[in-house]
Amino acid sequence: MRFIGKFLALGIVLMLIFGFVIHRSKSSKHEDYKLVWADEFNKNGPPDEKNWNYETGFVRNQENQWYQKENAFCKDGFLIIEARNENRPNPNFVAKNHKDFAKNRDSIKVTSSCLITRGKHSWQYGRFEMRAKIPTGKGMWPAFWSLGIKGNWPANGEIDIMEYYTGKILANAAWKSKDANTAWDAEAVKLTDFKDNSWANQFHVWKMDWDAQSIKLYVDDQLLNEINIDKTINTPDQTIIPFQQPHYLLVNLAVGGINGGEFTSADLPSKYIIDYIRVYQKKK
Repeated sequence: MRFIGKFLALGIVLMLIFGFVIHRSKSSKHEDYKLVWADEFNKNGPPDEKNWNYETGFVRNQENQWYQKENAFCKDGFLIIEARNENRPNPNFVAKNHKDFAKNRDSIKVTSSCLITRGKHSWQYGRFEMRAKIPTGKGMWPAFWSLGIKGNWPANGEIDIMEYYTGKILANAAWKSKDANTAWDAEAVKLTDFKDNSWANQFHVWKMDWDAQSIKLYVDDQLLNEINIDKTINTPDQTIIPFQQPHYLLVNLAVGGINGGEFTSADLPSKYIIDYIRVYQKKK
């Protein structure tokens, strides 16, 4: 019995030590960072107006949705962005042959939301995280991304922390190249590459680690893309360094457009469900 008792005591000690190590490894995930901003979406109703503005109308990429704030709401601890079927006149319609796609559509058939922190919050460098379940149905184009506060696109710089369409997760950065075109550093992973048939029905954590040298983009701690910031600087006297300036965040659910692909009214409604968005910066 004394022999068994010694082994039992040793086992308890090992369990305590192992448990401490596990806890330490979990709690040290952000040990070099401090939380500087977050939205946990814990209050039912509209998203916190101190954090978010909204885009309105037909905005970009020939997308089919009309953006409006009403399609974003908080419920049960989540931000839900819902793409819906609607049918009403386009107030900005001019003519069917107008060159601007936002003015040549006579009606609105789909609505959704794009929330942005522009004018309220922006950050230069840090760790940016979102935990979310993204819609992967036909024609859906959810995204979590950032834009620089100075300059017009693409000179201001775009970082796609999470982008999805047509069966692929994307991790990208875009900026103005030396010949005035748009330069891209883009990586794509097919959903089927995750070897999990239930992947799309689960919540995942998207993360960006960004400093003056590089941008690293992850999903569930799997590195998808690493961008060297030196290659995004065209000349020594460049007035706007796209990824060495503050960026604001955007989170949206687009439908169709140049990348989203075909969809039908039967594919809607569709929901993009976000648990939290957090920004950390290195401790000084």
